[in-house]
Amino acid sequence: MTASKRIVLSSDHAAIALRQAIAEHITAAGWEAVDIGPMTPESTHYPKHGQAAAEKVASGDCALGIILCGTGQGIMMAANKVKGIRCGVCSDTFSARMIRQHNDANILSLGARVVGEGLALDIVDAFLEAEFEGGRHATRVDMIEAVEEA
Repeated sequence: MTASKRIVLSSDHAAIALRQAIAEHITAAGWEAVDIGPMTPESTHYPKHGQAAAEKVASGDCALGIILCGTGQGIMMAANKVKGIRCGVCSDTFSARMIRQHNDANILSLGARVVGEGLALDIVDAFLEAEFEGGRHATRVDMIEAVEEA
């Protein structure tokens, strides 16, 4: 499968079950889930998992990423430290569509303690089905990228 259909998934210990449900869901929809763990429930540190997923997207190995922790916030902050990553936390489908359409987000972050499985899968679908609109939004994304170079 090409990198354009590969989605990296990672989480901390708080979100393993939801991450695995999302992996099954996106695989059934025709994506290749690249689940980089963790696979065991021992306490782990979300920054390393956010960074690892972000590096797979930034390198081009995966087209998109989905990362999770308890709130989605901490792992998102870590992922956004990787150059070329635009990651947003979403707990609704409207925001998930908008971060793709307007911000060209390449990683979605979810809080396993914030959204249930049904809503999480709907959010994932909204994120994956949306496409970047370009135009005036491209100017703004360019401005975001310029901050990385400053």
